[in-house]
Amino acid sequence: MWEKNIDINQVAEIRTRTTVYFGVGAINKIQDIAKDLKSKGIDKVIVMSGRNAYKATGAWDVVEKALKDNGVGYVNYDKVTPNPTTHHVDEATAMAKEFGAKAVISIGGGSPTDAGKSVAILLENEGKTASDVYEFKFAPEKAAPIVSINLTHGTGTETNRFAVVTIPEKNYKPAIAYDCIYPMYAIDDPALMVKLSPKQTRYVSIDAINHVVEAATSKVASPYTVTLAAEVVNLVTKYLPDAIVNPEDLTARYYLAYAAMMAGVCFDNGLLHYTHALEHPLSAVKPDLSHGLGLAMLLPAVIKAMYNDKKEVLDYILAPMISDYNNLTPLKVAQDVQTWLASVNVKEKLEDIGFTENDVEKLVNLTFETPSLAGLLSIAPSGDSKEIVAQIYNDSLKQI
Repeated sequence: MWEKNIDINQVAEIRTRTTVYFGVGAINKIQDIAKDLKSKGIDKVIVMSGRNAYKATGAWDVVEKALKDNGVGYVNYDKVTPNPTTHHVDEATAMAKEFGAKAVISIGGGSPTDAGKSVAILLENEGKTASDVYEFKFAPEKAAPIVSINLTHGTGTETNRFAVVTIPEKNYKPAIAYDCIYPMYAIDDPALMVKLSPKQTRYVSIDAINHVVEAATSKVASPYTVTLAAEVVNLVTKYLPDAIVNPEDLTARYYLAYAAMMAGVCFDNGLLHYTHALEHPLSAVKPDLSHGLGLAMLLPAVIKAMYNDKKEVLDYILAPMISDYNNLTPLKVAQDVQTWLASVNVKEKLEDIGFTENDVEKLVNLTFETPSLAGLLSIAPSGDSKEIVAQIYNDSLKQI
C-alpha cells in the first residue's frame, strides 16, 4: 500500500508534455498560471465550460479571482454539452475572436477541454471552421495556449494531444491528435471532483479503464503502456468502490484522478482502437449517451474478440478483475470484466438503451465512414474487418 505514504494535500508538479498541478488544493495554482499568462502578453482569454459544474464545484470563484488579480480579461462560453458539436466550437470561436482572446481556459471534464482545444486551433488558423478540423481538411500546426482545469477523473485529455467533437449533420464523432493542442498547464484537484454524480463517478473511471486496455493492446503498444495500464486498473478497481460509497472520500478521488491522468498519458503513447472506435458512433447517434457508459457496454465484447491475440497482456493488466486463473478463455475473461462492471452498478447493454440487431449495420458503416476511426481500427490487435466490428456490436447487445 505505497499510497499510504503520499500526502494528498501536497500539490505535486507532474511534467508530461503538459505541466500538471496535482493534489487537493491544486486549483489555487491558477494564480501562478494567470500571472504567467500575463507575463507572456496574454491579457484576454476565453473560458470554456458547461452551464453548472464550473460554478457548483467552486472552481470558478478561484479562477475568476485569479484572472482579475492578474489583470487578465475573460469572456465565458458556458454552453458546452456532453459530446460537444462543431456548432459549439464555431460559436465559441466567434465569441473569442470578437473579445480578442489570446488563450483558452477550460473548466470541466473532457467536453469543455476538447471543445477548448478546438477553439484554440481556430484562433490561430484564420478562415478555418470546426468542420474543417474534424473532417481533416487541414492539419493544424499551431494553436493558442490552453489551460485545462479538470473536474472529472476519466478522460485524461488535460494532459494529452487528443480531442473529440461531433459533426451532428453526419452523425460523425471523429478524434483528432495534434502536438499543438497539448495544454500548457493542467489542474487536477480531487476536491473539485467530489460533486460528480454517482453515475458520472462510475462512467469517467470506466473511461480510464478503457483507455489503458486499448493502449496496452494496440499494435503500437510498448512496455510503458502495459506498465501504466496495470497500475491504472489496480487503482480504479481499488478506489472506485470507495468513491461510490462515500463521494467525498478525497483519498479515493485522488487516486482515481491519478489513474485517469496516467491513462491519458498511456493512450497518448499507445493510442486507442476497438472500444473507442465503436463507441463514437453510439454517442454520435445518441448524443445524450454518456461516453463512459457506451464504453462499458462494449468492453466485455472487445475483450472476448481480442483475447486470443493479447492473452498475456490482458491476463496481466486485468488481474484485479479476474476471478480464477484456471482455464482462462476469451468468454471467461470477458464475463469476469462484465461481472466487475456489474459490481460497480453498470449493468446496461446496448439493447437497454434502444439499440437492436437492426442498428448494427448502420453502426458498422459509421465506424468505417467517420473520419479518424479507421485509423484506430488499423492498429487494433485482431484486425480491422467489418466482420469483427459487427461481432463486437452484436455481442454487446446483451450480457455475454
